[in-house]
Amino acid sequence: MTVVETERRGQVLIVRMNRPEHLNALNTEMREKLAETWIAFRHDKELEVAVFTGAGRAFCAGEDMKESLTTGMPGGPRISNPNPFMDGTLEKPVIAAINGYTMGGGFMLAERTDLRVAVPEAVFEISEAKRWLLGGYNHGHFANLPFPIAMEMALGFRFTAERFYQLGFINRIAAQADLIPTAMEMAEHLLSLPPASRVNTVHMMHHMRPEPSLAQQSLAERLHEHGDKNDLMESRAAFAEKRKPKFKGWLDPEDRYRMPKL
Repeated sequence: MTVVETERRGQVLIVRMNRPEHLNALNTEMREKLAETWIAFRHDKELEVAVFTGAGRAFCAGEDMKESLTTGMPGGPRISNPNPFMDGTLEKPVIAAINGYTMGGGFMLAERTDLRVAVPEAVFEISEAKRWLLGGYNHGHFANLPFPIAMEMALGFRFTAERFYQLGFINRIAAQADLIPTAMEMAEHLLSLPPASRVNTVHMMHHMRPEPSLAQQSLAERLHEHGDKNDLMESRAAFAEKRKPKFKGWLDPEDRYRMPKL
C-alpha cells in the first residue's frame, strides 16, 4: 500500500494521503512521497489542476509524533527532495478536499491550497503552540484573517468547518459523498477559463498573499530559541503517552521577562 495515492481524471490529478490508520500523519515516507508527487505534477504537461485529500476520517493529523520520539527529531528528519507545493514554486492551482481532521502540519497543507472544500465534520487546529516554543503566529496572517481570529489560531484553539466557512477560510461545505464531486466541479470551472487567464491569475494571486516581514521572521527565529527546548520533546511524549505534559518553560526563570525585541 502506497502512502500517497494518485488518480488522473483528464487534466486533473487527485492526490490522496493514505495512512488512514494513523490519521494520515506526516511521517518521513509520506513527506518524501508527497514531494515526489508534487514535483511530478509540476512538470507534467498534461495536468493543470490538483485535488488534494486524505483517506479515512482525517485529511491529515500533522506530525507523526511516534516517529519524532523514535528519532529524537521534532518534525522528523529533513527529506531529500524540495517540495514545490510547500515552498511556493508550484504554479498550478490545488483544491483541498478536506475530509476530516486537519491538524498541525495538516493545517499547513490545507492553507497552502488555492481553494478549499470541507465536510461539515472537519476539525481544524494550528498545533504549534502545543508543540513548539512559538505558536502558529503566521497562519492567520497568511490567511489575511482579523487579528483576534489570527490570535485564536496561533494559540491552538480548534475551529469547525462551519466557522472557517463563515470566516472565509473555506470556500464550500459539502457532505462526504459530495466532497470530491464538488472539488471536481471547481476544477472543471478552472479548466473552462482561457488557459493564460487561469495561469496568470493564479500567479498574480499567489504574489498577493501576505507574508511576515523580514524583521518579524527574524524575531520568530529568536523566539524559537527562547525557552527550555526540552519542552519540545516533552509535549510529544505526553501526547504519545496520553498524559498531561510537565513543562519547564525556561532554563532560567528570569528569561520569562527577557523577551527578544523586534
